Amino acid sequence: MTNPHATVLVVDDEVRSIEAIQRVLSDEFEVIGARNAKEAEEVLEGEMVQVILCDQRMPGESGVEFLKRVRELWPDTIRIIISGYTDSVDIIEGVNNAGIYQYITKPWSPDKLIDCVRESANLWRLQHEVSDMRIEVKPASEALQKVISDRRRSQGQSFGFDRIIHRPESPLVGSISLAKRAARYDVSVLVTGASGTGKELLARAIHQESARADRPFVVENCGALPDELLESELFGCKKGAYTGAYQDRIGLFELADSGTIFLDEIGETSPAFQVKLLRVLQEGEIRPLGAQRPRKVNVRVISATNRDLLAEVAAGRFRRDLYYRLAAFPIHMPALKDRVEDIPAIAARILTQINQSFNRQVAGFHPRTLDLMTGYAWPGNVRELQNEIQRMTVLSDGNAPLAPDLLSPAIRNGETVVAPVSDGAPRQLKDMVEEIERAAIEASLARHEGNISRTADELGLSRVGLRSKIERYDLRRYRDDETD
Repeated sequence: MTNPHATVLVVDDEVRSIEAIQRVLSDEFEVIGARNAKEAEEVLEGEMVQVILCDQRMPGESGVEFLKRVRELWPDTIRIIISGYTDSVDIIEGVNNAGIYQYITKPWSPDKLIDCVRESANLWRLQHEVSDMRIEVKPASEALQKVISDRRRSQGQSFGFDRIIHRPESPLVGSISLAKRAARYDVSVLVTGASGTGKELLARAIHQESARADRPFVVENCGALPDELLESELFGCKKGAYTGAYQDRIGLFELADSGTIFLDEIGETSPAFQVKLLRVLQEGEIRPLGAQRPRKVNVRVISATNRDLLAEVAAGRFRRDLYYRLAAFPIHMPALKDRVEDIPAIAARILTQINQSFNRQVAGFHPRTLDLMTGYAWPGNVRELQNEIQRMTVLSDGNAPLAPDLLSPAIRNGETVVAPVSDGAPRQLKDMVEEIERAAIEASLARHEGNISRTADELGLSRVGLRSKIERYDLRRYRDDETD
């Protein structure tokens, strides 16, 4: 496993030494030279550097002294010392105080130098793939590789297509069939469907069945962050690039190199950000905020949205060229109300997981409970179903099947949420969804006489989230006169 896009900084006061290393490494790596610590720090301020090769004996400041400072300011960078001397004191000090990964003696072998830098670049990647792990002395990279392999093997068992529950007659069969075909080829996939229908689960299955399965799968919700933070999260940033950028940040595109990135809620992005994303997809390279040079990345993009993106394109809110970049292979995930035959099996799987999580042994569902559940519209789809079963389990006593009286009133009373009748004017999907959500909240508030706690519990929302929606939909009488 190599990283052809890694950047290597060579620090040596002898220009010929820098040139010799550049000749050896330039076929696989981007190599930048610096003749002293000051020049090297200027490079580190403006570039994302994965590996430093530093000469030990330099005028003014030794390599170990310089790398001590690098360890404090750029701790993720893999640090290597090159020296024509075999001073054991220098070696011990380098390992203990500067976090040196390797100590290479002159004259060095080109093959051994390449192998060392390859291993260092791979180590840098491994450090960023294992969450909450930062390595400052020479580690056993084989052990790290085993951790990641074990994790990916476990994920593969959890996120394959066989984990997407459906019956043979389900409309989901067609979506899964398309996804299996898409998984074989390195094409961009756009997954559409309402919130809670399992778009991320499908994306993970596509990745798991693809040739990239042993590489990273990373996720970003594009609707959760403003442009500047989203750009930093996806493309990375240099320390000081904007207020609050206190350290270098590796972007998710770079972490996903050779793997897959899942961009959820892509329809929520601004036109300005869409331009930047389009360039990344066209050029196959990112430019971290504050960095002087772009970096090549090889990433498969799977995106998802609950909007009608073609309607957004027609309205001028989404770039047409970006849409066709993302939607090379569109797949739609049907709503739960359109595949009611799947509800019993999905509910059984969810209850099994909840039993394990809560250390319970609830014995399934009462037949009447399942009848009521299959007759409900489930505007929140599988996510709402999961919240409902979790709530019922918490309310239940013992391990008897979950009884109908544990269901939320809307489900128990056979109520369905119906969108207000249109006046004939065309409406955006987002507007329709908001109308349904407002009607559902208002009906629940009325049933509970404005009680925020009981309403939030019924809808599967937090109290803060419910109050936010009351403000959003201008349901003021409930905001001002609530009774808890």
